[in-house]
Amino acid sequence: MDDAGYAAARSRMVAEQIRARGVRDPRVLAAMDRVPRHLFVPAAERHEAYDDHPVPIGFGQTISQPYIVGFMTEALRVEPSHRVLEIGAGSGYQTAVLAELGATIYAVEVIDALAERARHLLEELNYTNAHLRAGDGYAGWPEHAPYDRIIAAAAPDEIPPALIEQLNDGGILAIPLGVFNQELRVIRRAGDTLETIGTMPVRFVPMIRKG
Repeated sequence: MDDAGYAAARSRMVAEQIRARGVRDPRVLAAMDRVPRHLFVPAAERHEAYDDHPVPIGFGQTISQPYIVGFMTEALRVEPSHRVLEIGAGSGYQTAVLAELGATIYAVEVIDALAERARHLLEELNYTNAHLRAGDGYAGWPEHAPYDRIIAAAAPDEIPPALIEQLNDGGILAIPLGVFNQELRVIRRAGDTLETIGTMPVRFVPMIRKG
């Protein structure tokens, strides 16, 4: 498929998989229409890049279903002034979508080879506001805390305490929880209280510890 074919597939993805299912934020829709999702999957899988399902990216990991990326991104309500922590960067696709919204992104990926590949691709695509490193997602990235928004693309059994500590008062966290019956929770921090403001059933890879 050539660039025009990928662009057409991307526009169909946004219209049929994301907007049609209720994602309405025009900034999120425009961001997902700009990011070349096919570059964030292995070459052998690029024919599936814009399909309505997760796609393997190696090392037992996947790039999330487009709708889930759109839903979670909209739920975060990211503004250009925000500092965003991403846990489980994978191939860097969600990182790029968040970067398109103008925020400063700090992304952590536990698998060294994926982190290296994603970092190089984000640099090639000139996402200068995205910073990605290999590390343990359970620890967050404390050097740049606190964060206005935190998003996780891997599921722990419960919210890692470090992520709560690194979330600003008034900040929003979107994270899948559970092993078999997973639930995406969108949570706002109000002082020492965590207020759940949205949920939906999901299926993510488990959050794993480094080392």
